[in-house]
Amino acid sequence: MLAIIDYGMGNLHSLSKALERMGYDYVITSDPDVLRKANGLILPGVGAFGDAMYELAIRGIDTVIKAEALEGKPLLGICLGMQLLFSSSDENGYYEGLNLLPGHVARFRGELRIPHMGWNWLFFKHPHPLFRDLSEDYVYFVHSYYVQAANSEDVIATTNYGTSVPAIVARNQIYGMQFHPEKSGKLGLKLLNQFARLVEKVGVDVS
Repeated sequence: MLAIIDYGMGNLHSLSKALERMGYDYVITSDPDVLRKANGLILPGVGAFGDAMYELAIRGIDTVIKAEALEGKPLLGICLGMQLLFSSSDENGYYEGLNLLPGHVARFRGELRIPHMGWNWLFFKHPHPLFRDLSEDYVYFVHSYYVQAANSEDVIATTNYGTSVPAIVARNQIYGMQFHPEKSGKLGLKLLNQFARLVEKVGVDVS
C-alpha cells in the first residue's frame, strides 16, 4: 500500500486520482503509525520550504520519513516534496530540510519569469533501473526555487530554465520529481507508475 503524506501543503486530489486510475491502493494520512506500515511513501508539496518543514515537524512526520527512508522504504518527493529531501533552502530565510540527499534549494536568478510554470522538456542524464525504457518528452513544472544537488550522480534527469535544473533525482530508494507527474501526460504517468510498481513489490499491506 502507498501512503500519500498529508501535512496540509500538498495537491492531494490530482495525485490520488492518478493512482486510483492506475489501479493502485493508497491511503492519504498524517498518522505516523500508518506511514510506518505502508510499503512506500509519497511526499507531495505546494508552498514554501520553511512552512512545509514546520508542518512536518509539528505532526512528528519528519522523523518518520527520515527513519523509514534510511531503512530502505521507497520514498518519492514531488515538487516541493522533492526539495524537502535535500539539506537546506534559502526560501524566505535559511531552513534545514530532511537531509536525505545532499544539496541546497535556491531561487532562480536573472530575468526569468517566476514562478517557472508550464511544460518543459525532460532530459535523461544517467541510466536508472526505475526509469528505463522511457522516451524524453515534456512535463509540467510549477516552482520558483530549484535544487542545487551536491552529487551529480543523484541527478537522473534535468530540464533547462535559465540554467540546468534537476528534474528527477534518485539515490537508493529515495526519489524526487520537481515536476508534477500526475499532470504531465503520458510520460508523467509512466514515471508515477514505475514508482508505484516498485512499491507493490516491497511487501504486503499490513494496515
